[in-house]
Amino acid sequence: MALSENDLWLLSFYRNSEITGALFFGRIARLKTPGELQRDITQHFADEANHASLWTSCITELGHEPLKVRLAYQNQYFDVIGAPANLMEVLAITWVFEKRTINFYRRHQAFPAVHPRVRETLERIMVDERWHLQYVRTALTGMEHRHGKAHIDDTLARYAAADREVYERTVAEYGDRAAFLAVEQEAIV
Repeated sequence: MALSENDLWLLSFYRNSEITGALFFGRIARLKTPGELQRDITQHFADEANHASLWTSCITELGHEPLKVRLAYQNQYFDVIGAPANLMEVLAITWVFEKRTINFYRRHQAFPAVHPRVRETLERIMVDERWHLQYVRTALTGMEHRHGKAHIDDTLARYAAADREVYERTVAEYGDRAAFLAVEQEAIV
């Protein structure tokens, strides 16, 4: 089973988003003071870079080269809501984005015509994505004393609204690239 042009584009889109995530978390890891959260963010950086490598391997093992994709899903957040102003906002946007990523990957994985090699890559990556949600949720809970639970919840809601807008734009522009995107989405927050 060969990759269609749309499949190749979508896997390249995933790869580009993982590279973008790695670069983002690499910068955050350098700025964060030493401690458990710095270690988690550094691991997140390494995971994202590894995911990009896994997508690259998947694509090349299926006889293709990754396409240059200009779009990174998460960069569109900044167009909609602006850049995060502090670490709590970085983690809030990360929570929303990681939930979206798992949602994308889970729906892709469940699509009937997924190549077995692609399905295997999705499974490997989703293990890390679930851990990302765990450490981010723990970190956000630990920030409640400083920022307040209500403020964190409001921030999550703002980023979830931005995510819905980005998702709708993505489906409108690229939905023909991935039939599973048209399936009703689940709530992000």
